[in-house]
Amino acid sequence: MKQISVFITLWVTVLFLSACGGKSSTVSGSAQGDSIPLHYSSNLSLIDYEDYIVAQLRNPWDTTKILHTYVLVDKKQPLPQELPQGTLVRTPLSKAVIYSSVHCSLLKDLGALNSIGGVCDLKYIKLPEIEEGCRNGTITDVGDGMNPNIERIIDLHPDAILLSPFENSGGYGRVEKLNVPIIECADYMETSSLGRAEWMRFYGLLFGKKAEADAMFASVERSYKDLQELVKPISFAPSVMCDLKTSSTWYTPGGNSTIARLYADAGANYIFREDTHSGSLPYPFEVIFEKGQQTDFWLIRYNQPIDKTYKELEKEFAPYAGFRAFKERNIYGCNTNRVPFYEETPFHPDWLLKDLIKIFHPSLLEGYELRYYKKLSE
Repeated sequence: MKQISVFITLWVTVLFLSACGGKSSTVSGSAQGDSIPLHYSSNLSLIDYEDYIVAQLRNPWDTTKILHTYVLVDKKQPLPQELPQGTLVRTPLSKAVIYSSVHCSLLKDLGALNSIGGVCDLKYIKLPEIEEGCRNGTITDVGDGMNPNIERIIDLHPDAILLSPFENSGGYGRVEKLNVPIIECADYMETSSLGRAEWMRFYGLLFGKKAEADAMFASVERSYKDLQELVKPISFAPSVMCDLKTSSTWYTPGGNSTIARLYADAGANYIFREDTHSGSLPYPFEVIFEKGQQTDFWLIRYNQPIDKTYKELEKEFAPYAGFRAFKERNIYGCNTNRVPFYEETPFHPDWLLKDLIKIFHPSLLEGYELRYYKKLSE
């Protein structure tokens, strides 16, 4: 009985340790690891062991569970005899398939563009280096991210596939059967801009750019916090709403999303700031109108060859003209066809924060020219 009792105690201990998603040191076999400090991310932890690094991704849709565990082992070193459970990734990656323009842009910033072997959804990637690589054959266009060309991926022999996970996605189809590590890029589910940007330190480890990623994040963090301090003395916080109606639904960021936090850090009151969701919220027009009719500022993002105007906006949907921000000409537009908003802002949130501060409190940044947004013309 004593032996059974000891076994049960040990088993419960193992279960407890495997369930923990925090940033404290964990034990794997006889190895003791040191936590790599992360100060903003809620869903990522990194543990540095002597022969490998463990990256643990907490499930952002069910925070009691782990989304994925990766075991990073340097390609130049022999594979350790004992490794913890998780997906083995030999680093640095040198021929990865990247599903999103966001991560392509980050790899460019880190000096790791030559590690991109293939991309999905090329039409949405506005990086000239990627477009040229696909033209000359150094980068493979593997098609639609929802239904990639499996044969091209097989021919490429990639060492990893980086994609963004979604709640209840049902898996990733045939790519899961290729015996290629799938890196689930859940950075977009963080609830703060610095939390999302901090994931660059994980990607730096994957691509052998640890020093570059650490330095880049330190610079982003310093710039972001300086801008926050600039806004702190301001007592007046204007109200803000965002985006446009799509068909019969108006999708707007949740009150706990990165964009909502950015509005707050820029000294503005987002109309859904009391909401607790980090994802997108679907509402009928009537709800948005009730909440936002008297809003001071309205920020929209769109993609088209020429910039939107008030005339075009009213032609698209006449009730837009009923908003105070429309009447007082306080709508700012970001044409993602002409500016790299989605490519840059996830890992450079300080650049977006600067734009927002200039819009909401123009006297604080004399001489600064907006990078992403511009006032709508008539």
